[in-house]
Amino acid sequence: MGSAAALLTLLSAASALLGFGRDVVIAAVFGAGAVLDAYLVSQGLMNLILGLVAGAMAKALVPVVARATATEETAQRASHSATVVLSVTVLVLGVASVMLWLFTRPVVRVLAPGFDAAQSELAVTSTRIILVAVVFVAGTNLLAAVAQARRRFFWAGVQGVPFNLVMIGTVAAFGPRYGVAALAAGFVLGSAARLVCQLIPLRAIGLRLRISFDLRDPGFRSVARLAPPLLVGSAIVNVNTLVDRAVGSFLGEGVISALSYGWRLVTLPEMLVVVSLVTVLYPAFGAAADDRGELRRLVGQGLSTVMVVIAPMSAALLVCAPFVVQIVYQRGSFDAEAGEATSTAVMWYAPALLALAWREVVTRASYAVGDTVTPVLVALVAMAVNVVGDVTLGPVFGVPGLAGTTVLSVGCAALLNTWLLRRRHGAVRLRHVAGLLARTGCAAVLSVPAGLLCAHLVADRIGDGAVGAAVTAALSSMSIAAVFLAVLAAIRAPELSVLTAAVRIVLRRG
Repeated sequence: MGSAAALLTLLSAASALLGFGRDVVIAAVFGAGAVLDAYLVSQGLMNLILGLVAGAMAKALVPVVARATATEETAQRASHSATVVLSVTVLVLGVASVMLWLFTRPVVRVLAPGFDAAQSELAVTSTRIILVAVVFVAGTNLLAAVAQARRRFFWAGVQGVPFNLVMIGTVAAFGPRYGVAALAAGFVLGSAARLVCQLIPLRAIGLRLRISFDLRDPGFRSVARLAPPLLVGSAIVNVNTLVDRAVGSFLGEGVISALSYGWRLVTLPEMLVVVSLVTVLYPAFGAAADDRGELRRLVGQGLSTVMVVIAPMSAALLVCAPFVVQIVYQRGSFDAEAGEATSTAVMWYAPALLALAWREVVTRASYAVGDTVTPVLVALVAMAVNVVGDVTLGPVFGVPGLAGTTVLSVGCAALLNTWLLRRRHGAVRLRHVAGLLARTGCAAVLSVPAGLLCAHLVADRIGDGAVGAAVTAALSSMSIAAVFLAVLAAIRAPELSVLTAAVRIVLRRG
């Protein structure tokens, strides 16, 4: 698992860096205004379709294929099941895309009621282009799920690289002239490039692409049983985003864009660390599902890892938000007003990073033991928190209200999922969880004043500018990390063993 996680972390880092390059180009060309707001609404609409089907089927497929790789005969049956799942999913999504294309205008009016006629038309144009990518993204998700279940992670991890390169080239070359159409076309072409990456390892994993609608296949039926609650759970996540953007459409041009830019910055550590770790842990959770002691150990190890790594990152984002936004986005059409709104979003979103990382580990453990209902019920509660917060706090407080509501929603989901995982399955030690949260939370809180002091001292001496912002952010982050580790060392926190083990692995490989 360590080797695979290291590989995925490197690939995710390359993809994330290119993703930031993509965002930098988009910000320079479009800033934070009406065009980008319209594109984000149309992208959210496409993601809702994928959340309804493709994401759920891909997650349900991983444990089914992972459990069937013990012998050659069962592996062949698993490959047949995968082709059935792929065929059915692509057919359903193809039909859904055609239907949505026909009813794009009324759907956009519902999802962005605050848009004027011109901005709504931009969203309609973008949506109809992006819908072409639905089948591409669905195929990518399912083929990557099969490869990951077979413990082959490279091509699944590298898929973001061609996607971002295509997006960067398309936006830079055609964005100034064609506007939102160039953004949407870049998304479609980049999605096709991602799919090509998943075709490369097909022979190695023994999967032949062929159309099959064998609905009686046992593997397909297992996936179909797991998929409905996962489907609802995936849809809930996307519904939260749609509600955020619907409320944001009333708050003025650029609010949706600022929230999107801020969320991208805050979730970067999750993409670099948490997704890589959980992708590797998920098959291991499935293999240990019948051994509660081993499963508790794996869950505890996963939670300790994400907290030790993510907690200081969350504190650094809270302190360094203005400097990071200036470094990443402040150029071209992205003006000071957009920078201030995005910095506010980053600061309010920062605590959500911890909850996202925590929730991802415990929900995957629930899926591994066959419980897909509990995470969905929790997600419904979290969605209610998000919707109520959006419609009450969003119009009053603007960006802080929408971002703070997201933090409350995700934090509620993380805590409820953990408690129910212990109560229903005994797959987590609550005493370990409480101690872990107390130790790392205390260390993170104490590190924030050190970061603020360092930022104040350094900024006064260096001044404004991209170089000054970069130095200030780097030194403040280093001071936060130093205080965080010092506190853990002073209280002799067992979580430090995670870092020492990682250092030993790196030195041994070096």
